[in-house]
Amino acid sequence: MSATLDRVDAQALFRYALRLGDLSLVLGQRLGEWVGHAPALEEDLGLANIALDLIGQARLLLTYAGEVEGRGRGEDEIAFLREHGEYLNAILVEQPNGDFGQTIVRQVLIDAFQLELYERMATSTDERLAAIAAKSVKEIRYHLRYSSGWLVRLGDGTEDSHARVQSALETLWPYTVELFAEDELDRTMADHGVAPRLSDVQVAWVRRIDEILAEATLKRPRDRPHSWHGKRGQHSEHLGYILAEMQHLQRTYPGARW
Repeated sequence: MSATLDRVDAQALFRYALRLGDLSLVLGQRLGEWVGHAPALEEDLGLANIALDLIGQARLLLTYAGEVEGRGRGEDEIAFLREHGEYLNAILVEQPNGDFGQTIVRQVLIDAFQLELYERMATSTDERLAAIAAKSVKEIRYHLRYSSGWLVRLGDGTEDSHARVQSALETLWPYTVELFAEDELDRTMADHGVAPRLSDVQVAWVRRIDEILAEATLKRPRDRPHSWHGKRGQHSEHLGYILAEMQHLQRTYPGARW
């Protein structure tokens, strides 16, 4: 068990690991919806590979969360047998895929966030989180290269593709506010060196996003407050539909294994 528990309350560390794991889990599930429906076979495979990476990250994080919790729950139970309000992912990742352009916009916003967060978390005082972050960073760099490459092609492409991704950016941008809305849990993790300050992550994220948007000839929307707080378990109706599909097998056949 991590030595971090000597300094940080186990429940706080459990909830923080859930936040990270749920973000990857729900986004991986969303991207999985593209399998067989992407605009080209190559993109079908590309999105599927990113989804698999995200599910892999979720497995590591939720396994660790279960160990910290100490109630004997494994990754499957935590992933599939919680109620709606027990998931702690940011609202952005549960937003519908929309068209390919909207999925790409959402992916760029999250990829850039995860990259800046995990690059810093690789030096976490929590050895398990540091190791997970270091492994994840290698994957996320590819994710962002893929998503930002497509955003540039679409933004600096035809008049129609530019309009579509600019509209998607306007729609999804308000949800990014939550990524950097620091609460007591975020402050506790930062105070103990478990996680970086979200204000530092935000500065680097904005700089990276601005560079991508400039190349894509897109305009960054103005920040607007929003009423969702997925990190606190307050979700949009979209998560309910995701969970209904994601949890169906486990709830129908408890403990099922392939």
